[in-house]
Amino acid sequence: METDLRFDLHGAQLFPGAVRDSIDALAQALSHLPAHRAGVRIASVEALSPFLTPDGPIGAIAAKILGPGLRAVRAIMFDKTDEMNWSLTWHQDRTICVKQRIDVAGFEPWTTKGGMQHVTPPFDLLMQMVTLRVHLDDVSAFNAPLLIAPGSHRLGRVPVNAVEDAVRRCGTHTCLATAGDVWLYATPILHASEAATRPARRRVLQIDFAVGDLPGGLEWLGV
Repeated sequence: METDLRFDLHGAQLFPGAVRDSIDALAQALSHLPAHRAGVRIASVEALSPFLTPDGPIGAIAAKILGPGLRAVRAIMFDKTDEMNWSLTWHQDRTICVKQRIDVAGFEPWTTKGGMQHVTPPFDLLMQMVTLRVHLDDVSAFNAPLLIAPGSHRLGRVPVNAVEDAVRRCGTHTCLATAGDVWLYATPILHASEAATRPARRRVLQIDFAVGDLPGGLEWLGV
C-alpha cells in the first residue's frame, strides 16, 4: 500500500473536536504516567487500546488515510507546564519502535529510547505512516504550538545541515488547538516547537500509525 498524503496544508490536517467527548476517559487511561515530563514513551497500555482501534475515536481518524488495516505502532505523552517548558528544533521523526533488534538491510542505525529499541527504516516506510497529536488541553499561539513546514515530507530525508533551508522554502504553519482537537500529519514532515511564552499545562498524546508487517522478522512494538 502506498500512502499519498495530499490533504490540507500539504501534509497535515486538523480534526476539530474529534475526541472532545473522550478527553476524560483518555486522561484516565493515561493517569498512571509520570506527570510534567518532556516525553514519556508508552507501550502496552491496555486502557488505551480501545481508543486506537480502526473504529476507536483516535484510530478512526488515522484510518481515513491508511484504511482499516492500520495499527498504532508508537506513542509518546508530552506534558508541558510552566515548570517543564522546553523547545524543540526543526527536525524529522526518522525512527520506528520495534520489539527487538534484528539486523535487516536498510534498517540502521539502532538506538535505545526510554528502554525501547528504535531503528531508522527506509524513508519509503516513513512515508506510508501518519502521526496524530491528540490535544488534552488548549494550545494557543503562546503555549508552544507545533510548527510544521508544509509539504516538507515530500523532500525525502533532509540532511541536518539542509533543514533550515528546507523550512525557508516550504514556509511554516502554526498548529493551534483546543482541547479535544486532533492534528494528523505525515510522519516525516519537518516540525518544531518553541518554548511557551505564556506557559500553561499542555498535554499532547502523540501516536504513530502504520499498515502492514516489517520485513526480516522485525516486529512493531505497538502501543
